[in-house]
Amino acid sequence: MDIKQISAVALQERIANGEMLFLLDVREPTEFAYTHIAESVSIPLNSIPSRLNELDPEQEIVVICHHGIRSQQAAYYLQQQGFKNIINLVGGVAAWAGECDLSMPRY
Repeated sequence: MDIKQISAVALQERIANGEMLFLLDVREPTEFAYTHIAESVSIPLNSIPSRLNELDPEQEIVVICHHGIRSQQAAYYLQQQGFKNIINLVGGVAAWAGECDLSMPRY
């Protein structure tokens, strides 16, 4: 089954509307410390298997990385583990910084 995709602007609108989304950032801790979307939770890609118990399989989870590649991998993995409401942020934090928060540091 294909992973749902969301643009940075569409995600920003959903957050602004108060939707209950879990923002899962799968980048490395140094990347997350440098910059991240507010309210996102850092669980690096390689830590997801050992930290699955921290995620709610029923909650809508938006997976985030730098450009959308690692997050797509994480989304597939979560889907294989039985998570139903997984969405990949297209373009990752780079798209967010370019389209939603121009003050966000880029790398």
